[in-house]
Amino acid sequence: MRMYDLIKKKRDNEENTREELAEIINGYVEGRIPDYQVSAWLMAVYFNHLSPEERYNLTEIMAESGDRIDLSKLDGIKVDKHSTGGVGDKVTLIIGPIAASLGLTFAKLSGRGLGHTGGTIDKLESIPGYRTSLSEKEFIEIVKKHGVAVVGQTGRIAPADKKLYALRDVTATVDEISLIASSIMSKKLSIGSDLIILDVKTGNGAFIKNVSEAIVLTEAMIDIGKRHGKIMGAIVSDMNQPLGKAVGNSLEVKEAIETLKGEGPEDLSKICKTITSRMLQLAKNIEKVKADEMIDNVIDSGEAMKKFEEFVIAQGGTSEIRNKGSKVLPEAENKGSVYSSKTGYIKYIQTENIGHASMLLGAGRVRKEDSIDPSVGIVIEKKIGDYVEKGDSLATIFFNDREKYKESVKLIKDSFEVSNKHVEIQQLIYKIY
Repeated sequence: MRMYDLIKKKRDNEENTREELAEIINGYVEGRIPDYQVSAWLMAVYFNHLSPEERYNLTEIMAESGDRIDLSKLDGIKVDKHSTGGVGDKVTLIIGPIAASLGLTFAKLSGRGLGHTGGTIDKLESIPGYRTSLSEKEFIEIVKKHGVAVVGQTGRIAPADKKLYALRDVTATVDEISLIASSIMSKKLSIGSDLIILDVKTGNGAFIKNVSEAIVLTEAMIDIGKRHGKIMGAIVSDMNQPLGKAVGNSLEVKEAIETLKGEGPEDLSKICKTITSRMLQLAKNIEKVKADEMIDNVIDSGEAMKKFEEFVIAQGGTSEIRNKGSKVLPEAENKGSVYSSKTGYIKYIQTENIGHASMLLGAGRVRKEDSIDPSVGIVIEKKIGDYVEKGDSLATIFFNDREKYKESVKLIKDSFEVSNKHVEIQQLIYKIY
């Protein structure tokens, strides 16, 4: 079959068959089909979209292009969770230990941060000794023994997606719902989980800016998962302000520890409990009230925190975390505050800029090869709806480089809008599936 004909077919809003999609993807990966022709096909998809059947087939073809992780030897319901990313999102660090404490098997491959969004792997690597690169055998053994492990994704998982994404990135075709859904789910399907929960973020700090598009993306991913025999659940949640207060690697691990002890910020605790509750409801076929009660019990009893320490140590993290907790984490040499120039209510936070400020301090990376300073970051002192006096602290900055600190102060200050009128507290969860 000719690539010319496959492009024309999609351009004319016709469906590509599974065989045709396989030819496009495999031909591109193998170097038989050039960039410019796949770019033309991607643009046709951008304007005409993929049907549910095409999404299903494209996802499977990309998943089949690399390694699969076989979790069949593990007992119980194998659960996985995916977030579309945001600022201050340390949810995986919290729900993994809670889920494992409740008898679920949480085997997770996570990514690094790039741009304004943080990465789970970077956060975990701020714990001295923690290893995010394990052999598949080690990974399975740790999950088998402790019920939870979190490691980095490898280039062998859905390599076709990685190559296609790089082309989408330079051809202005990244933000097409069908392609986003297939990209995410190709990696999720490469891991043999039984149940997948999605946390789709929406708002000015998220990739998807409005709720309606986030719902369309969520339902597309749920459809792909169900067609592949997975139990699917999801929430659509707000990212118009950072989740929790901490933004930056060791600061976020510290906040995760506080949340596991029942002392975390209200919004972070609610998101984590909602996701874990949905996992339990679907995995154990129980009512929400019962699931919520089980979660509260393992937090209150200390079992969830003990499970966090257990899996961190199993992956090479310092055993001192048992006695010293967050005191084992690296700390920045300096801290400073960003003050409000007005009295009133916090009306708006430019969340993406908060992420960029954290990245500027050294907590994130512009390029994948950039190094990370795990100790730096920002703690947000005021959230949307909070009252603030002129001169009150809006945020505390933890830094090691004074010049970077000065740059970040202006960026953070400009991110807050204060109104003299009362502001309603932001809705946190828009929809639950």
